[in-house]
Amino acid sequence: MAFSGSGVVPRGRRHKWSIDFSRSRQSMTSPSENLPVGYMEKLSPNTEVATQDSEATLVVKKSWDVALGPLKQLPMNLFIMWMSGNSISIFPIMMVGMMLWRPVQALLSIGKTFKVLEESPQSLVQKFAYFMGNLLGIALAAYKCSSMGLLPTHASDWISFLQPQERLEYAGGGFML
Repeated sequence: MAFSGSGVVPRGRRHKWSIDFSRSRQSMTSPSENLPVGYMEKLSPNTEVATQDSEATLVVKKSWDVALGPLKQLPMNLFIMWMSGNSISIFPIMMVGMMLWRPVQALLSIGKTFKVLEESPQSLVQKFAYFMGNLLGIALAAYKCSSMGLLPTHASDWISFLQPQERLEYAGGGFML
């Protein structure tokens, strides 16, 4: 089945999305035929109420996007931690420093972050989710510091603070030359 190139679909088979270009513009008398394909002129009876509902829905959705932001960053932070390795060099230490600093900075500015989004009815739950996401980020950075050996978690890390043992006995022997 070949098309003639004029944009006309063969008469035997028509698709529901096809447009018939065979009619001239003068034969189109109704204004609805001049509208673009897919356009439906339908007015909502309560547009003001629908707008208020949609604005409230958008505020709640935006609030949840902000609240779940730190939790969405955790998989990327895990990947970055894995890629940086456990060696002590400038790159992994900088990565761990940024992983630790960003959640601390976010927790210090939690009031400013949610000030705009206070109208949300679920703001307390959203603040809690934001807080817990940032705490998980701090815990992740602390785990990375521990696996790199930067946290003093072993007894040998504190040996410089121990007093040297007193000798209870001195032994000597042999010949002096």
